[in-house]
Amino acid sequence: MAKAIVGLQWGDEGKGKITDFFASGADVVVRYQGGNNAGHTVVVEGKKFKFHLLPSGGLRGKKLVIGNGVVVNPSVLIEEIEMLSGYKTVDLMVSDRANVIMPYHIVMDGIDEERLGKKKIGTTKRGIGPCYADKIARLGIRMGELVDEKLLKERLEVIFSMKEKIFAAYGLRFDMEKIFEEYASYGEKLRQYVDDTIYYLNSIIDEKEILFEGAQGFLLDVEYGTYPYVTSSNPVAGGISTGAGVSLRKVEHVVGVLKAYTTRVGAGPMPTEEKGRIGEHLAEKGGEYGTTTGRKRRCGWLDLVAAKYATIVNGIDAVAITKLDVLDGLDKVKVCTGYEYDGKTFDRFPFSIRILQDVKPIYEEFDGWDGVKGKKRYEDLPIKARKYLDFISDWLNVPIEIISTGASREDTITIQAD
Repeated sequence: MAKAIVGLQWGDEGKGKITDFFASGADVVVRYQGGNNAGHTVVVEGKKFKFHLLPSGGLRGKKLVIGNGVVVNPSVLIEEIEMLSGYKTVDLMVSDRANVIMPYHIVMDGIDEERLGKKKIGTTKRGIGPCYADKIARLGIRMGELVDEKLLKERLEVIFSMKEKIFAAYGLRFDMEKIFEEYASYGEKLRQYVDDTIYYLNSIIDEKEILFEGAQGFLLDVEYGTYPYVTSSNPVAGGISTGAGVSLRKVEHVVGVLKAYTTRVGAGPMPTEEKGRIGEHLAEKGGEYGTTTGRKRRCGWLDLVAAKYATIVNGIDAVAITKLDVLDGLDKVKVCTGYEYDGKTFDRFPFSIRILQDVKPIYEEFDGWDGVKGKKRYEDLPIKARKYLDFISDWLNVPIEIISTGASREDTITIQAD
């Protein structure tokens, strides 16, 4: 059986904790897209572990797989393997088809972002976009080539011959021999982990419990998100098929992770953003600073118009609500159920960025509550908080399966399906 964990917002929904929770019952945990622009935090016994490439299930001692849809910075991967090995035995397999982030990807990513000026997309400048662009342009280097010095050298020679004019246009020069030596050394360290993950996953999926972990969030998907303010891969559940080589018919349960309010990092429209006291409350109490970049996140009320869109496209079977405790202490809590624009109201998430950035959210208001933090049973939650949760579930027409009431692994409520 296979399950999937996907984010329903602009990332930072708390997927790391939810993946860690479900990983307790899994045999294998798989990352299927993104790169080290992701940042998943898991808190165990008061200690924070931050993952950017390794699946969050590593803290459970599970088999970890990095699929072909991921772009890999080998230096970061080695660092995370070393970090995890101090806590658990690392049982890892990396797809030989996964593309490698090269030094020129990182440099060019930073230059491109700065050239956009006030129209910056908000990239993490980790080289993710340029690496995916080279993958599509057939100028990438894959992990199977990284661990084979002869193939690595051949690919670098081809790429440098093709990119010479591009580098010059950026005013850049790279030492190919130096890059080869550096990356050949990474290949030596990672060779033991690189294998054909597609055949492996398909050989075990009928007998083992597999958990697929998405990075970023659905509203950052390059196909379905707020383009061009998106990531360069497919966090959508459908990305499992292309990013791990497994048929979606094998995925029996898809859990959508939804923060009890909304956050976003970087540029792009966010209809429910609150820039005043409420926004500050959410940011400070929720610790809303990026795991990868440290940037302060933009914060606002929960947007159910966007969440409904994400729920439909991902085929969500159940929802995990995170950071409900952050709303403790507020007099009123709002949730967006529609948009108003140009004298019209609608409840669909629009294609147009121009419209989305100018819509006026239509809110449903709830009385606030206190006392959510640390609760471990649904019955112990404040009645007003339960009313809020029931409204979310009814609006999305999807049951709530998990409620996170704090950062710790133990601060989790599970709700059994009727």
